[in-house]
Parts: sequence; C-alpha cells; structure tokens
Amino acid sequence: MVTVSPQKSDASPSWAYALQLPCDPLAPRVARVTLRTVLRGHGMSGIVDAAELLASELVTNAYRHSGGPATLRLRALGWSRLRISVWDTDPHIPPPFDRRYGALSPVPAGAAGGRGLFLVRHYADAWGGHPLGDDLFGRNGKVLWCELGPPPAATPAGRVSA
Repeated sequence: MVTVSPQKSDASPSWAYALQLPCDPLAPRVARVTLRTVLRGHGMSGIVDAAELLASELVTNAYRHSGGPATLRLRALGWSRLRISVWDTDPHIPPPFDRRYGALSPVPAGAAGGRGLFLVRHYADAWGGHPLGDDLFGRNGKVLWCELGPPPAATPAGRVSA
C-alpha cells in the first residue's frame, strides 16, 4: 500500500474539496478523517479539533435525518478561515438553523440526541442553512454550513489576501 502524505500548500489561500458520502453509519468517521488530512495539509492544524467536531455533527445530522447520500464540502476563506458545508436530500431546515433566534432550549438530560446542531451554533463563528429546489438532475434537499477562524482579511504577515 502506498500512502501519500500531503505537503502544506502555499499556492493559494483559496481552495475547496468535496466528499460524496453514502447514507452509511461510517460517513461521519470518513468525513472527520478526510477533514483532518485536508486541514493539516493546508497548514490549518490550529482549527482541526473544532472543525472536526462541527463537520461530524453536520454529517451525522445528514445521515440520521435525510435517508440519502450527503456531500461534505470544505472551503478555505483566506489563510486561516474555513467554511464547512453539508448537502443532504432532506429539504427541512432543522432548528436552530432555521434562523429562529432566541435562547437555546435545554435538551433533557436523558435524551439520546438533539445536541449536535446546537453545538455547531454555539462553537461556529458563523452558520446557516438553505433549502435547495429541484435542479436539472432532480435533486433537492438543503445545505447546512458553518465557518470558523478569523475573518478572511486577517492574513499572516507577508501574504497578500486574494
């Protein structure tokens, strides 16, 4: 078996990766491993743990509630900011991503679930959700997304923001 170890990319502060995920209980784990590899390869190790938690919650939500495939997209927004988005086949935007603001409702202590998207809302710097209509291929669903890291204007010394 040959293993390829990515080197830090200095080419551009702007990149994107997409990972197609089947409706499979291994999808959240595969998403975490992929995300970790991408972020370390692009020198974004400082946000790996938080990004891994957020991506895992979004992919788990897609697996549990959509009943279909999902797509994880990772996009750099400058040298140290990341947008994580997950498309799935269910058009329903769940709370709190439906933009009903207010206090987070407590989840009963014995509940088996219900905390994931609230964790995303709490730990992400920005977040949102958008329903998607039918396209040429007959797909619909939604995209839930979140961002972490400093605003894109903040770049390391000596680098020019594109």
